[in-house]
Amino acid sequence: MFTVLSGVNYISSYRLLRVYKTWQKVMMKEELMPRSRSDPVVKKLDNPLFHSIFTPELNTLAQLFRKYNYQLKLAGGAVRDILMDIKPADLDFATDATPEEMKSMFEKENIRMINNKGEKHGTITSRINDKENFEVTTLRIDTHTDGRHAKVKFTKNWKLDALRRDLTINSMFLDFEGRIYDYFFGYDDLQKRRVVFVGNPTCRIKEDYLRIFRYFRFYGRIAEQPDIHDESTIIAIKENIHGLEGISGERIWNEWSKILSGNYAKELTLKLLECGITRYVGLPENPNIKNFEIVYDTSKKNNISLQPITYLAVMLKDENEVLQLHNRLKLSAYERDLALFLVRYEEDKPSVNLKFWKRILIHWKGNVVNARSYICELLNSKQYFSLAKDVEKLVIPRFPVSGDMLKQYVRKGKMMGIVIKELKDIWLDKDFQTNAEELLQEVPRIISELEDKKLEKDNMFLSK
Repeated sequence: MFTVLSGVNYISSYRLLRVYKTWQKVMMKEELMPRSRSDPVVKKLDNPLFHSIFTPELNTLAQLFRKYNYQLKLAGGAVRDILMDIKPADLDFATDATPEEMKSMFEKENIRMINNKGEKHGTITSRINDKENFEVTTLRIDTHTDGRHAKVKFTKNWKLDALRRDLTINSMFLDFEGRIYDYFFGYDDLQKRRVVFVGNPTCRIKEDYLRIFRYFRFYGRIAEQPDIHDESTIIAIKENIHGLEGISGERIWNEWSKILSGNYAKELTLKLLECGITRYVGLPENPNIKNFEIVYDTSKKNNISLQPITYLAVMLKDENEVLQLHNRLKLSAYERDLALFLVRYEEDKPSVNLKFWKRILIHWKGNVVNARSYICELLNSKQYFSLAKDVEKLVIPRFPVSGDMLKQYVRKGKMMGIVIKELKDIWLDKDFQTNAEELLQEVPRIISELEDKKLEKDNMFLSK
């Protein structure tokens, strides 16, 4: 009834109870078997949303598994979304067929398989009619977890597979006749907009500490109030928050950025801070929570969408704290540079002069599109919403003078860079109306003034 990942050794069905009790002893030392339904079928769907997922390719996949007498069901988040009248973005499937059985079946039917990286975890990806990819994963139980990864065995027991999942609302299955299978009352929790772990929250968190962030992300998606958490869940999170130290920054930021983009972002971030995440996620010991609340509240009040990293950047005081956050969360280059830009201007009141920001843009070394985005994000975070719109709409023409045009006046290098800067300032002062010929006429004067300044500086040095 079980297949070990490293081979095809089967554990016969009469030993199922013994194996299950051994698994329970190893994996669930701190909990009893969670309360479950005797009959897991709670509902049968027959609505347009359910039927809309059946593409010709999916029908082919379903018929294939039926032909070879294997069960195939939709699993996890897609089931949850359908029950919430949301068309799922991704479809994940579970089956009682082993990876080897799936491979044999697909090969016999001349169905292409791609991306074999998931095979060791029980996932086979097929591509049907060269149109759609389907990830199908064999039912599994965890035999060992280290807070990040799990070693698994394959099973044909759907309840045991549901038991290894994180939240009750993510532990349901849906078959192709529309029957919802819910072993651990996820359907009821979804109806009540309640987010809880399957069984003991401490055990589920210790299996993968990233589930702390997943809990808050799904709370933001499901709950109807910002702060009606299950008390035992919050206690378990606080007691196990240290486990985040072993989770990669990329995984943490992937979850946290979704929280910051979703419902109750302020309340959920404050709750995470209350639970003690700062030292484990790269934040300073005393982040500027007041500034975070002000920025969040004003942006929402004015229907302004700030980027997730902005909400963290406004808690920071200097570039060192930004780099500390970046080193932990492995931000993208864009996110890192945006955060650095924001803290550089954090203490200063931004200029309300549009010309000031034009000057920043024409002298920007690097991606000007990013620079415009940084400026708008700064102005919006500082409540200069109208000015941010003006910057966003700015049309700056191409600077008419090139380095080749300046060769006859000045050699490439530092001096040419200074001349170009001076010319751009003249161009800006004339509202971008001067052409290349007019600007080049200014070059001799600029060079003469620069040489006079250099001579004056040298004389001052010699007179000392």
